[in-house]
Amino acid sequence: MTQRIRSTTIVGVLRDGRGALGGDGQVTLGRTVMKAKARKIRRLRGGAILAGFAGSAADGITLIERLEGRLEEFRGNLPRAVVEMAKDWRTDRVLRRLQALLAVMDRDHAFLVSGSGDVIEPDDGILAAGSGGPYALAAARALMHHSDLAPREIVGEALDTAASICIYTNREFLVEEL
Repeated sequence: MTQRIRSTTIVGVLRDGRGALGGDGQVTLGRTVMKAKARKIRRLRGGAILAGFAGSAADGITLIERLEGRLEEFRGNLPRAVVEMAKDWRTDRVLRRLQALLAVMDRDHAFLVSGSGDVIEPDDGILAAGSGGPYALAAARALMHHSDLAPREIVGEALDTAASICIYTNREFLVEEL
């Protein structure tokens, strides 16, 4: 019997031309925490773009590397790069087996990208993925609507909320800002 690897909460917020993307560090195999300080957030294009993944680490890193190639090809045009990468992911025999979800943002756009070809740009500029994603999303939305907090603070609070509810999310946060 293969044990399912569970891990992560990723959350991102765009507000007033600023952005932040963060994730926890927990990787769980079955009933065991295998790693507490995994790094699931990356800076791309000299820090102008942030990307994070939920799901398999090897798959997430592979997809981020593929996205980097598409960003180079389209000179940093994030919307175009994510659409083309999603097409590749959906149609390529090897890529379509990858099990991850990407959260990607620059100062103007935020996207969730999946292997089924989904490219979702949330209306409110809030991204969330992973096992604790729904909890982080709810917290981030409440903070966006009822506070003047900066994106970094909202992401930190949303991650903390998810960690207090989701057993697959810890408090080893990495938050990157734009």
